[in-house]
Amino acid sequence: MLDDSLKQQLKAYLAKVTQPFELVATLDDGDKSRELHALLDEIAGLSDKIALSTEGGDKRSPSFALHRDGEPTGVAFAGIPMGHEFTSLVLALLQVGGHPPKASDEVIEQIRSLDADLHFETYFSLSCQNCPDVVQALNLMAILNPRISHDAIDGALFQDEVEAREVMSVPSVFVNGEPFGQGRMSLEQILARVDTGAVEREAARLSEKAAFDTLMIGGGPAGAAAAVYAARKGIRTGVAAERFGGQVLDTLAIENLISVPQTEGPRLAAALEEHVKEYDVDIMNLQRAVELVPGEAGGEHEVRFESGARLKSRTLVLATGARWREMKVPGEAEYRNKGVAYCPHCDGPLFKGKRVAVIGGGNSGVEAAIDLAGIVGEVTLIEFMDELRADEVLQRKLASLPNVEIIKGARTTEVNGDGNRVTGLSYEERASGELRELALEGVFVQIGLVPNTEWLKDSPIELSSRGEIVVDERGMTSVPGIFAAGDVTTVPYKQIVIAMGEGSKAALGAFDHLIRH
Repeated sequence: MLDDSLKQQLKAYLAKVTQPFELVATLDDGDKSRELHALLDEIAGLSDKIALSTEGGDKRSPSFALHRDGEPTGVAFAGIPMGHEFTSLVLALLQVGGHPPKASDEVIEQIRSLDADLHFETYFSLSCQNCPDVVQALNLMAILNPRISHDAIDGALFQDEVEAREVMSVPSVFVNGEPFGQGRMSLEQILARVDTGAVEREAARLSEKAAFDTLMIGGGPAGAAAAVYAARKGIRTGVAAERFGGQVLDTLAIENLISVPQTEGPRLAAALEEHVKEYDVDIMNLQRAVELVPGEAGGEHEVRFESGARLKSRTLVLATGARWREMKVPGEAEYRNKGVAYCPHCDGPLFKGKRVAVIGGGNSGVEAAIDLAGIVGEVTLIEFMDELRADEVLQRKLASLPNVEIIKGARTTEVNGDGNRVTGLSYEERASGELRELALEGVFVQIGLVPNTEWLKDSPIELSSRGEIVVDERGMTSVPGIFAAGDVTTVPYKQIVIAMGEGSKAALGAFDHLIRH
């Protein structure tokens, strides 16, 4: 299962294990059980503190649980955690083996103080870049609190469960048998939901903070770069973000960040946060901005958040980014995560062998169709215009695939379903006005971005006709002392490297404003 290089790396990691534990496997006669047995046997052979037993009695096969001192730790994997989940496996091995987790003392104490019996189950896919954060967070909670347990389940191997529970998007989390949440969730987000009163306590704590010199609203590439540049000037710097990393967290392959030939979104987001933490920056996560109250000339600006928190700062850098644009047709919202999806890399494996549509003929849509064609049974790409807008090399690749149909000049009018999941899609032929229907199990929407500026609609910040924040050559908005950067602004070409540059420029602009005022 593991090549020699990976074995050596894993052996080095496992040298950090200080407490012995056991891998308890539940296996059958199938090929996947033999693969899992081989993997666990290799892992056990890399450390004298890890033992392997095949006497497990879990209801899922193949699966394995981690036991310590003869008792379950609460951590179990159903399937073979390779791909994106290999990191989750390694972290579980280390943490069960006594290696301290990378979490603050406050968070660790909050987990240990949870006073409830919670059994979590997470359905993941090996190609999902959003899933590891959820799996790792819940594993850590199970390791730290004996009243919590977590099963991480490969949805592709347990299709009967996926069908029975109507899992149409990953990660999908259940707690005590009931739906808990879907999509990427950080440890802090999960704790905020299970720890009653945590949001209110945190909001009160934040509201007591002294005013910042520069406060970044948003923690994507623009906000992170702005924070680094501001902190290096020695001024009081903060970052308030709904989730650090922003939309980068939902990006799979990144191959155009200069000097970094190839990386993945979650890895880049982690690197951004690590870089920011090297400086004296106050990072405040789970804070969704809902209102801006500009100060008087030379005064402090206030930002109010959904949590109830209020933060003040002499200057601001607005970097709230953008999100996937929705079609805004009947059925889209009703069947979101029930067949309507926005991340083909994450959710594609759940549609293996099925019929899906991709909406959008730009680079994102065509790339999605190409990726899905290798997984699903049939792909229909629907483009509003009369020609695809993707790069020619992508169009040629798409045209070469035998299980892809391309429909141009079509307007999607409705997502159809049976009340529980998607069953089809209706569209209009723009040239003739004729209405047609497609029988489908999934719809992947890839039609561009919309800026996150709804919270600024009633503010004096000037917005463009597309809702983007209008900025000058220094990144300043129409309100002195308030700057903006990244995908949320009118600066063209929404690229990570451009957002980083614009964030740096905005921070320098804010520092210059502080000096002059």
